[in-house]
Amino acid sequence: MDNLDQYVAKATELGIAYAPKLLLAIATLFIGLWLIGVIVGTASKLMEKNNVDPSLRPFLASFLTVILKVLLVLSVVSMIGVEITSFIAILGAAGFAVGMALSGTLQNFAGGVMILIFKPFKVGDFVEAQGFAGVIKEIQIFNTIMKTGDNKTIIIPNAPLSSSAMVNYSTEPRRRVDMLFGISYDDDIDKAKSVIQRVLDADARILKDPATLVAVKELGDSSVNFVVRGWVNSADYWAVYFAMHENIKKEFDKEDISIPYPQMDVHTDKSA
Repeated sequence: MDNLDQYVAKATELGIAYAPKLLLAIATLFIGLWLIGVIVGTASKLMEKNNVDPSLRPFLASFLTVILKVLLVLSVVSMIGVEITSFIAILGAAGFAVGMALSGTLQNFAGGVMILIFKPFKVGDFVEAQGFAGVIKEIQIFNTIMKTGDNKTIIIPNAPLSSSAMVNYSTEPRRRVDMLFGISYDDDIDKAKSVIQRVLDADARILKDPATLVAVKELGDSSVNFVVRGWVNSADYWAVYFAMHENIKKEFDKEDISIPYPQMDVHTDKSA
């Protein structure tokens, strides 16, 4: 019975000693989390107001949130009475173990930093990477968010994205549209070239400099194939590509220029 009274007395003493500190630490934690939200929100607005690169904003906001929360936890722990130096040592050991377990995540973080430093792409660019093609919507600490043409959201880890080959279609203001058209061997080559050139010249979206190219590329199995190249502003690429195929087919029909079907001659051995 005496032991029980001693335990109760000890618990009461500890409660009286630590209850105010614990309540203050809890209050500090909630107020601190609210202040972090306000600070990060204000920082995001300031970055937008000062025209900070849209690629950097989510990354910096996330990084700032993590740093402030770590500082808040250290402050709360010190208020309870835990020695900060001991806590940091424990935290460092735990961080090392977690780091080993989450090495892939750390690689993604490093990849995100590399992307933001060297800027192989930025928010709004149309890129092709890791088997996907789409517009970059956000560069986060660990992942990059891409939106495809059919409105799918693709989340790509930053590590492979920063260390493997990719195609950025938005880097240059102009792109070359490459097309291939075939005509029958019975049709007039010069006439076909003239018709194709006329269609190219009629489209104002096709730039005059560099000049367009219409040339015989190859003598195929069943057609004479022309390579057609024209330069356009990057935003007009697909519109011009689709329009050229439709308009050239229509002009070929008007001029009685045929686009032959694939043909194959089959010979039978009658002696068998």
